[in-house]
Amino acid sequence: MTKSTTEALLALRNVIDELIGENGCPWDKEQTPQTLCDYLLEETYELVDAIRSNKNVDVREEMGDVMSLIIFISSLYEKEGFTLADSMQENAAKMIRRHPHVFGELDIQNVEEIWANWEKIKRTEKKGSNASKPKGTFDSLPAGLPSLLKAYRLNSKAARVGFTWTTDAEVEKQYEAEWKEFNDAVASGNHDAIESEFGDVLFTLVELGRRKGIKANTALDKTNLKFLDRFEKMEALAHERGLVFSDLSFEEMDSLWDDVKKQSA
Repeated sequence: MTKSTTEALLALRNVIDELIGENGCPWDKEQTPQTLCDYLLEETYELVDAIRSNKNVDVREEMGDVMSLIIFISSLYEKEGFTLADSMQENAAKMIRRHPHVFGELDIQNVEEIWANWEKIKRTEKKGSNASKPKGTFDSLPAGLPSLLKAYRLNSKAARVGFTWTTDAEVEKQYEAEWKEFNDAVASGNHDAIESEFGDVLFTLVELGRRKGIKANTALDKTNLKFLDRFEKMEALAHERGLVFSDLSFEEMDSLWDDVKKQSA
């Protein structure tokens, strides 16, 4: 019989307690929240991969792996004076507080107003926790975010406080200007300048995508998967035709690529 969520969480917690108990696993007993960080990141990426691949069986497994690490870490923090239940209760209260248009009487007209009000509430919360130091717009942004995701979040947060272009056309014009500066840098041969201008091009393109409802990190991941799928099919097609893929010229590979694209169209 399928257990309830509460029963399953308790069962998993009992397993963790056994692993780190007196007669538990030597490796598990040595772990700290800090040593588990890389494992948490790895398992989270595996969960994301499973979700984006639409593999429900893998999603179920990877969700369990992530939850196991969350419970593992929370059990270690109990020595510091707080529990997973404390964290969940605080989060529930925070969600209620930050959604007054759902749990209160605030009238919200659109998603833009929701985000603007969200940021105001967050700044009020931060200010209350440390009144001696005003909190900035990006204080809650994790330093370790992947660069494309961080660029998206930077632009998104800046837009919520009004620091963004008024129209998409203005962003497109800015992108054209950044592209010109990149080409000028390439012509100069200055590697540092080329790298800097290329970063500006990417950053502006991320903002242009954001305004179109596109998350650059997600879009690029889908393109990566599409490229990988087509490349593997291209290698398979070469093998079917009795060709040694590594011996082919670029033109021959490109012809195979076009054949694969036609097959998947």
